[in-house]
Amino acid sequence: MTQKADQTAQYPLKVIPGYFASKPGIQIGTYLGTEVSDEEIQFLHQLGIEWIMLIVEGEKAHTAENYIRLREKFESKGLKIYRLANHRVHNMERVTLNLPGRDEKVAEFLQFIRNLGKAGIHYSTYGHMGNGIWSTGQALMRGGIVGRAFDVSKAERGDWNGKVFQGPLTHGRVYSEEEIWDNYTYFIKQVVPVAEEAGVYIGIHPDDPPAPMLGGVPRPIFSSLSGFKRALEIANSPNIGVCLCVGCWLEGGAKNMGADVVETIRYFGAQKKLFKVHFRNVSQPMPEPWTETLLDDGYMDMHRVMQALREVGYDGAIIPDHVPGMIGGGRVGLAYSIGYMRALVQAANNEFGGA
Repeated sequence: MTQKADQTAQYPLKVIPGYFASKPGIQIGTYLGTEVSDEEIQFLHQLGIEWIMLIVEGEKAHTAENYIRLREKFESKGLKIYRLANHRVHNMERVTLNLPGRDEKVAEFLQFIRNLGKAGIHYSTYGHMGNGIWSTGQALMRGGIVGRAFDVSKAERGDWNGKVFQGPLTHGRVYSEEEIWDNYTYFIKQVVPVAEEAGVYIGIHPDDPPAPMLGGVPRPIFSSLSGFKRALEIANSPNIGVCLCVGCWLEGGAKNMGADVVETIRYFGAQKKLFKVHFRNVSQPMPEPWTETLLDDGYMDMHRVMQALREVGYDGAIIPDHVPGMIGGGRVGLAYSIGYMRALVQAANNEFGGA
């Protein structure tokens, strides 16, 4: 172990979400892989990016020592890691559905949280979907922009981390809501003491899409405000909160989710349970077919979303998510989204009397 790694062997002081941000107020970040060019780094600086959500691939890459190396590498380039993604311990079917190997997967997740704490990375997003993220293809928006689409009447498969979950019964039978709740409780009760000791905050992502059941697996927990409330009460920890995917909430719609996204921000923001926000818009809510859109082209006025975040004093990161494809490649859509978000942050700050 290197001297720096040894010095970081003890967990850092615990932090309050947002207080480790570079400055007060809403912060803007984006996804990034571990191997990037200097030009890509320069592009992010040109956009004014403050935080990165680092995607780390490969089982052997997930060690505290490597996380420390990555943190130091990107800090030397003027970027700080807000979240480090380990897709091996995200949307774990063995945990959500109590399949063989569940305890080994729980142990892997707990070690991941310990590694983050030792590396001085204080936040992680967790998804609890048992059969992946579901889509039904792509659709075209204005000018031929390409976005992910979903029609619940045509739903046949979910995908996660290279695995396909094929319906109508992805795991051979219909699961009960009680099973899903029991499996969540079994998991989160083990997570809480480790997260608190490590000083790591975990934001739970809504189900995507938040349909009542897909492939025989119900989604009763993270597909409504009442489900989130109960889940956070079970966890009963300041370290367990919400990664609010605005897009997922809009997919479900206010009627199905039990509250619109502005009401949801106010509820969790008042409790200081908003740890991260995915800033995304869609064409319309279920049960109608929907398409992911650019921020200004969906059914939600994203200015109202930003106002709500400013109203509750949110000072964590917001990121563009599932950016639709535009002519010119990925950088074009990202630049469009970041520019739009920065303008909304400035507007909301001005409306509330400054940054």
